[in-house]
This record gives sequence, C-alpha cells and structure tokens, in this order.
Amino acid sequence: MIKRGKNKILSYISVGLLAVSIFGSCSKTQSYSELLREEERACNWYLSNHNVALELPEDYKDIVTCESVDGNGEVWGENAPFYKLDEEGYVYMQVVSADFEEMVSNGDLVYFRFLRESIKDLYEDISTGPTGNSEYLPNGTTSFVYKNTYLSTTTKWGTGIQMPLQYVGYNSEVNLVLKSYYGFTEEQSYCIPYIINVKYFKPIY
Repeated sequence: MIKRGKNKILSYISVGLLAVSIFGSCSKTQSYSELLREEERACNWYLSNHNVALELPEDYKDIVTCESVDGNGEVWGENAPFYKLDEEGYVYMQVVSADFEEMVSNGDLVYFRFLRESIKDLYEDISTGPTGNSEYLPNGTTSFVYKNTYLSTTTKWGTGIQMPLQYVGYNSEVNLVLKSYYGFTEEQSYCIPYIINVKYFKPIY
C-alpha cells in the first residue's frame, strides 16, 4: 500500500510538472497576428528614418535614384526616396541606379544578385550583417522567369522581388523594404521583413 501510494503521488507530480512545462512553452509562443504586428512596427521604424514617396512619377524615367544629382550637382545618395509599390504597403523601392534601355517582358528570364538584412534585427539592434550572393559568388546564381506563377524556381523567391521590373529594366539596382507577404515563399510564415539590395541582369546566351 505504501509503495503504491508513493508511486501514485509521484505520478501526480510528474503530470503536474508536464502540464506546467507545456503551458509555459505555449505561453512563450507568439501568435501569427503578434508576429505581424512586430513586422509592421519594425518596418515603420525603418521607413521613418528615410524619405518615403507614396506615388511614383508618371514618367518612370523621372524616378529619383541614389545617383541623381540636384541643381548644384551634388549626389543625393541615401536621400533618394523609397517609393511605395503596392496599395497595402508591403513593398517599398529605392532605386540605386536605373537602366531603361531594355525593359523586361512577361516570360523573360532574369538573373539577379542580392544582399539582405532583417529589418526586425536592425530594429532590435541585434543584426549580424547582410547575407546573400552579391559579394560571394560560390553562393550560386539566382534567377526567375518574370511574371511566371508556376515554376517553383521562380515562385520560391516571392513576387516582391519582381515588382521593380515594372519600372526599371535589366542592369538596374534597387533597395527594397520587403515585408514577408511578398517575400521568399518558404519564409513567409516567419513574418520577417527585409531590406534587400537587388541587381538585375540579362542572361547571356
């Protein structure tokens, strides 16, 4: 009787500790809506430190770039605005350099190189620096077929990275504030926004 009683008590204690453990771990798990709010907060912080334009000029060749000069011949640099590219505000584009000689059409293959950094990490001051394949060639080439919605080699990059090509052509370079909704497909559920530098290239056959 005594032995069974001790076992019973130990059993109750074990169940209690397990319940506390499960409850504790669940309480630390953030909901999707909480992650979205954190993403929004980080993006608002980042954009508040830069010029933002809610509309693009009617003539896209009038887009202000980081290489634009003012009336005194001075380069604007980082003062070039981030243009809002969609109604919801998921993607903002700052044009580093623009080339309009050869625009990209539906179905065209586009090679690109990128460097990106988590805006959330920047906001929380824990960033370890940008990652990507722009400066380290062994990371491999990356490409997509413009406006293709079927190829996994294209859709995995999300749609946000393609948006600038409606306004600039091959050999252009942009910085994007890219929220997860239009970001890399396999990462969308993490709700991590990125500042991403992208350079677009035409394939050489």
